[in-house]
Amino acid sequence: MAKRLTSYILIGLVLGLIVGWAINFQIADGTPEATARLKEIGAGFSIVTTIFLRLIKMIIAPLVFSTLVVGIAHMGDIAALGRVGGRTMAWFVTASLVSLALGLLLFHGIEAVIDLVAPGTGFGFKLPPPAASVGLDEKAFNLTNFITHIVPSSVVEAMATNEIIQIVLFSVFAGVALTAIGEKGEPIVRGAEALAAMMLQITDYVMRCAPFAVFAAITATITVNGLGILWSLGLFVGGFYLGLATLWLLLFGAAFVFVGPRAFGLARYIREPILLAFSTASSEAAYPRTLEALDRFGVPRRISSFVLPLGYSFNLDGSMMYMTFATLFIARVYGIDLPFGTQIVMLLVLMITSKGIAGVPRASLVVIAAVMGQFGIPEAGLLLILPVDQFLDMGRSATNVVGNAVATTVVAKWEGALGEPVAAEIEPPHAPHRA
Repeated sequence: MAKRLTSYILIGLVLGLIVGWAINFQIADGTPEATARLKEIGAGFSIVTTIFLRLIKMIIAPLVFSTLVVGIAHMGDIAALGRVGGRTMAWFVTASLVSLALGLLLFHGIEAVIDLVAPGTGFGFKLPPPAASVGLDEKAFNLTNFITHIVPSSVVEAMATNEIIQIVLFSVFAGVALTAIGEKGEPIVRGAEALAAMMLQITDYVMRCAPFAVFAAITATITVNGLGILWSLGLFVGGFYLGLATLWLLLFGAAFVFVGPRAFGLARYIREPILLAFSTASSEAAYPRTLEALDRFGVPRRISSFVLPLGYSFNLDGSMMYMTFATLFIARVYGIDLPFGTQIVMLLVLMITSKGIAGVPRASLVVIAAVMGQFGIPEAGLLLILPVDQFLDMGRSATNVVGNAVATTVVAKWEGALGEPVAAEIEPPHAPHRA
C-alpha cells in the first residue's frame, strides 16, 4: 500500500506540473485580466488541497494527545521522561545551529562565485523601494508572547485551533498524572490507546485522497506563477535547494554516527511523508504518516509521540537554514555589507527567534522581517523572493520532516529503545504500536 501510494503521489505531482504549465502557457500574457484569470483557476484547484489539509488537521490534535499520553504512561517513571526531553532538546539546539550556520556558509559560497564570474555586478535585481510594504503581520511574532502562549488557557481551545505545543504541554501533564495514579488511570490509558488506533485508521482513509491533493496543489502553484519565475530567481532557488541537499546529507550522516548503516535506510521509510510535505508545502500534513513510518522503522511510540510534536515547534531545520540564507541574500542585494561578527550575532538572534514560529502564518517570512529591521536591512527586500516562496516552502517542509525523523530515531537509539524494522514495503491498515 505504501509503495503504491507513493507512486500515485508522484504521478499526481508530475501531472500537476504538466497541467499547471499548460494552463499558464495558454492564458498568461502579462495583462491584469490574464493574471486575475490564472488566480481564479488556481483558487479552484486549491479547494481540493485545502479540503485535504483540513482533513489532516482534523486528525492531528487527537492523535498527538492520545499517542503522547499513552507514550508517557508506558515510560513508567518521570526520570525517563526528563531524560528523553533533555536529549531531545540537546539535539534540537545542535541541529538548529548547524542549519543556520549552513545557510550562512552557503550564501558566502554563492557570493564568491558571483564575484568571481562578474565582479561588482551583485545579483542584478531591480530593487523595490526600501520603504515598500511587504504586508506581513510582524506583530504575530513576539518572543514574550510565544513563551506565555506555550501554556494553554483552555485545552479545548488548543485542540480546536491545533496549537500543537499547547496540546503537548497538556498531554505531558495528563501522562504524568496517569502514571502517578497507577491502576486508577488504566481505563483512560486503554481509551487513549483505542483513540490513537482509531485516528491512525482515519489517517489511512484520508491518505487515499493524497494524490488528488498533490495534483491540485502543484497545478494551482504552477498555474498562477508559471515555471518562468524559477528562472528569474534561479540562483537563489538553486542555491537554496543545494543547501537543503547538503543539510540532508549532514542529517543522515549524523544519524549514521549514532545508528549505523540503518540511518540511510530511514529514507525508504519516510519517503511518503517527505513527498507529501514537499507537494503540499506542509510538514503538518505529513505528521500522521511520519509517526507510522517511524513505528515501522523500529522507533517505540513512547519516543516518537513525544519527540515529533516538539519538533514542530523547536526543530524546523529547513526553515532555519532558509532564514539565514534569505536574510543575507537580501542584504547583499541592497549592497549592505555586514561584518562577519554581525552575521554571527544575526545567526544567534535567528536561533532564538525561530523557536517562536509555530502557528504563525508564513512563519519564516515573518521572523525574517522581524530580524531584518534589527540589522538595518530593508524589509521590502522580501518582495524579491515572495514570488518563489511557495517553491521554497516545499523544500523547507520536506526538510523539516527529515530533520524530525532523524532526531526521533537518534533519541530512540540513545535510549537503547530502537527496535528491529518492519519491511518498508509492508503497510498494515494502521502501524503497529510499539510501547
